[in-house]
Amino acid sequence: MIRKPAEFGREVRKNMRGGDGEVIVSAIWKPGEEMKSNTRMYSKLILEPGCSIGLHPHENEEELFFILKGRAETIDNGEPKILEAGDASITRSGETHSLKNIGTDTLEVLALIARY
Repeated sequence: MIRKPAEFGREVRKNMRGGDGEVIVSAIWKPGEEMKSNTRMYSKLILEPGCSIGLHPHENEEELFFILKGRAETIDNGEPKILEAGDASITRSGETHSLKNIGTDTLEVLALIARY
């Protein structure tokens, strides 16, 4: 099965997880419908400068970010870290994280949430 970017889903989430501004969630594949793995999300996230995803925990799942474009700050289990294109992060069950576009360009992130 092949999917072109124009065929991805698109949802705008305001103040995602208590964050600022909007996050465009572009679903690449729909878990449970098109993906049979124990996956809750496989999407491209788009955040304009200043927009963020608020600090939140994960339980019985892990979230993986791969920065495709831009510059971000994450609070990874209480520690601020800078992420740039090519960087990756993982937040495991019982851990917390956030994400904020601190650059002047659009932030694009590949996000995967897999359940245990």
